[in-house]
Amino acid sequence: MPADLPAPESGLLLTHFLTVADVPRSRAFYRDVLGGEVVLDENPCIVKLANGWLIMNPGGGPTPDKPDVTLRPPTDPGTATSFLNIRVADIEQCYRDWRGKGAEFLTPPIDRKAEIRCYLRDPDGYLIEVGQATGMLRGVFADRPAESG
Repeated sequence: MPADLPAPESGLLLTHFLTVADVPRSRAFYRDVLGGEVVLDENPCIVKLANGWLIMNPGGGPTPDKPDVTLRPPTDPGTATSFLNIRVADIEQCYRDWRGKGAEFLTPPIDRKAEIRCYLRDPDGYLIEVGQATGMLRGVFADRPAESG
């Protein structure tokens, strides 16, 4: 068994599963743009990214272990229920590097007091936050969201 597979000998480790439309396209993005290491090409595709793993497979209908669940990539780029959060040591360098490799960011990095952060999308439209802790390391946190309604 390859040593880089996400298979703990004890306890647990966290992986993130992405339902993708095109495995080779997504694999290339996470390898070539974000610098991940492909551990398994397909069925499922596994990419080691820093100290975590992404598992990618095409969508599909229910299976015996998830009888009422259909998997599909995002369909509305304006709505997200979860996103990948990547923490970096130097966000400006990361932004320049990944942008130079073809990543399309929603905005440049923005200082939010507690952190500097920006967002990009992968080829399927998954939202990815990239952040660098700044103020939070000194006890400065972002303002709370305004109460709605």
